[in-house]
Amino acid sequence: MLDQLENTSPKIFITGIGTDVGKTIASAIVVEALEADYFKPVQAGDLEYSDTDKVQELVMNSRSKFHENSYALHTPMSPHAAAAIDNIAIDIKEINIPQVDNPLVIEGAGGLLVPLNEEHTILDLIQPEYHVIVVSRHYLGSINHTLMTLHTLKEKGCKVSVIFNGEEHKTTERIITKMADVSVIGRIDNEPYFDKSVVAEYADMFKENLLAMTQNNN
Repeated sequence: MLDQLENTSPKIFITGIGTDVGKTIASAIVVEALEADYFKPVQAGDLEYSDTDKVQELVMNSRSKFHENSYALHTPMSPHAAAAIDNIAIDIKEINIPQVDNPLVIEGAGGLLVPLNEEHTILDLIQPEYHVIVVSRHYLGSINHTLMTLHTLKEKGCKVSVIFNGEEHKTTERIITKMADVSVIGRIDNEPYFDKSVVAEYADMFKENLLAMTQNNN
């Protein structure tokens, strides 16, 4: 159960400022860099080629393990709505975080306040001991969305870092970093494609910052 865990290895929760901001690519990079296991608690839609499948396809190391979703829903919608279509209700007590020896990367769905049911959101899956990485992709309004996400996590007492994704916007990245007072793991460029070799290159670039993040308990 979520509230019964005693973690002996780092847990990294990857969330985003919204949908389609690059959480799955970022997850693959972090998994490769740390040779971590991967777990997506709730998959909504794309069951034939899920986010777990995508990350597994992009990871080169042989140490990582890929764990089954707690909920695999058929419709690409907010989890609470996709679950209703499948005639089920998501119970967060049934989302059991894998007990592993490796670091564990946990990928959320959408943004922090995406509903899982009528009481809980993705934010309720994040535990105090997790290291949270927020993926921020640049678009008009992304500063506001990023700062709100970071503020919400900091209010909960989370340890937070950022990965920027997409074309570089120095003024945007600078103001977010300054106003939120967060560390930056790195930035993912607009690549023409992502495969194992590209992910491995980013993993090498991000590894030092990721290791520093997981070793920092402040």
